[in-house]
Amino acid sequence: MATYTGPKVRLSRRVGVPIADIPKHTSKRMLNAPGMHGYRGRRLRDYGIRLQEKQKLRYHYNILEKQFRNTIEEAKSKPGNSGDVMMQLFERRLDNVVRRMGVARTIWAARQMVNHGHILINGKKVDIPSFRISVGDVITVKEKTHKLARENMESLGGHEVPGWIAFNPSELNAKVISLPTTDQIPFDVNTNLIIEFYR
Repeated sequence: MATYTGPKVRLSRRVGVPIADIPKHTSKRMLNAPGMHGYRGRRLRDYGIRLQEKQKLRYHYNILEKQFRNTIEEAKSKPGNSGDVMMQLFERRLDNVVRRMGVARTIWAARQMVNHGHILINGKKVDIPSFRISVGDVITVKEKTHKLARENMESLGGHEVPGWIAFNPSELNAKVISLPTTDQIPFDVNTNLIIEFYR
C-alpha cells in the first residue's frame, strides 16, 4: 500500500499548522513557510483554500486520498451535518483512538503499534489501523508493550484524553463511552470547505 514515508515536519510546514502535538511540529520555526525566507508565493484561490484545508485533515489522520474520499461519501450518505459525521468517522479509527489515549506520541507511531498487533479490541487482536471503534468497545495495550506505552505517556506531559474515552492509565486500557462530538476533537479545521471540495 502506498503511504508517505518522508519527513513528517515537511507536511506541517506545507499546510502551515502542526499536524502532530509534539515539539518538533509545534515550534514556531518549523511552521514558517518552506524556503529560505518563508516565501509563500501567490495568494490561494478558492480551490487552493479548500485543497489546503482537506490536506490538513488528511495529514492529521494519516489517510490516503482514496480512503479519505470514501469516508466523505459515507458521511454524506448518513443523516445529520456531513462535516460533523465525517469528523466522527475519522476520530473513531483505531489508530486515532490509540493516539488520543496517549500511549503513542503521533498518529504514525499509533499506526505502527496497531499494525504490529500490540492492540486488543474486546480481548481480540486487531491489526487494521482503519478499524472503526464502536461505543462500548474496550481497547487494551498488550502487556509486552506496556513499557513503551508508559514511556510515551511520560513524554506527552499534559496530554488530555478526550471525554468520549474512559482511559485507565494503571492498566493501560480504555473504553469508548460515547461518540465523539466536534468540541471534543483537538484539531481545528473548517469541515464545510472540505465537503465543498468534493462537490
